[in-house]
Amino acid sequence: MNGNQQNMNRISKTGHGPLAGIRVLDLTIAMAGPLCTQRMGEMGAEIIKIEAPGGGDFSRKSPMAGITRFGDSTCFVTLNRNKRSVILDLKSVAGREVL
Repeated sequence: MNGNQQNMNRISKTGHGPLAGIRVLDLTIAMAGPLCTQRMGEMGAEIIKIEAPGGGDFSRKSPMAGITRFGDSTCFVTLNRNKRSVILDLKSVAGREVL
């Protein structure tokens, strides 16, 4: 592990960094959006992933890189580390109010 990787691990574990104190609502799916918000989390931001009922982010079941023993794809697990997650039905009034 190079020095930069060690520094990013330290930042993500301590909650410090240039984005510490910022909360990001992540409504992204697939690759680019989750990767972007994952990097924000590594820089100290609090990331809350919002997923739809019935499966959420479709990368959750993508067999591209294999499936974990918990049923999520390794791609999903990698792109969404350091995030909290909530399922909201944004088609409902209650779901929009929570958001």
